[in-house]
Amino acid sequence: MCWSVVHNVLMTGPPGAGKTLLARSMPSILPSMSIDEALDVTKIYSVSGLLPPETPLIRHRPFRAPHHTISHAGLVGGGQWPRPGEISLAHHGILFLDEVPEFGTRVLEVMRQPMEDKVVTISRAQGTLTFPANFTLLAAMNPCPCGYFGDPTKECTCGLSMVSRYQKRLSGPLLDRIDIHVEVPRVQYEKLTDDRLGEPSAAIRARVERARRTQRQRFADSGLFCNADMGPAEVREYCQLDEAGRSLLRAAMQQLQMSARAFHRVLKLGRTIADLAGSETIETAHLAEAIQYRPRTHM
Repeated sequence: MCWSVVHNVLMTGPPGAGKTLLARSMPSILPSMSIDEALDVTKIYSVSGLLPPETPLIRHRPFRAPHHTISHAGLVGGGQWPRPGEISLAHHGILFLDEVPEFGTRVLEVMRQPMEDKVVTISRAQGTLTFPANFTLLAAMNPCPCGYFGDPTKECTCGLSMVSRYQKRLSGPLLDRIDIHVEVPRVQYEKLTDDRLGEPSAAIRARVERARRTQRQRFADSGLFCNADMGPAEVREYCQLDEAGRSLLRAAMQQLQMSARAFHRVLKLGRTIADLAGSETIETAHLAEAIQYRPRTHM
């Protein structure tokens, strides 16, 4: 649920587990764009020459899914006459990177600054241009080249050194900027043939809309839009914990060796989980769920 409230996500699991299906279902639970957001997105697509003639105003959040062969300029923008890249075309929406370790290392690393600053600046001899890049990163990967490392039913054919090299294609600083790390296991036969239906997207979207309204009211006078945009000062003000929560976070910091950035991201994610639950305070259960989304080593 908290995926759709602007927190970066990395899904890891074997081939065919449903990672891409989950990712492409995201637009159905995203909150509606405000008029200001719609105007921002429309301007970007107009400058890029991608605005359809019959669509004077884009009302749906962008979902961009570039192939892993994309160039540096294609992802972040560039060219002799700089044009917005995929991270700007995903402004106020989703940037989905499937098989993310297959992307070039340099291509991935240049996203680190835009993920923090929400803008990308391109300098050329003719001048400097700054494009907005406030996107939510949604990435998917297999745990190893063959895809079955740690799978309970199919044996992995990769050596441990190969698995380690594959997983390390995503650098620590990049992983540190991802709030939610989710393992997507193989789907069992019983679940595939079960007649029970899951929660409809409309119900999830309604919950997301309520959480977004809460955040808009919270940040009405600060210029922020959502919990993920909070800086250290806002985290200190809006992410207060009780003694049990502080003890839990202290233990997690030591065991998971979390950085200062990860510390703040856990608190911001805990605030979002509390908002989705309709809670005014971050309870211990909300904080524990946020901590569970931090990455763990598999080697």
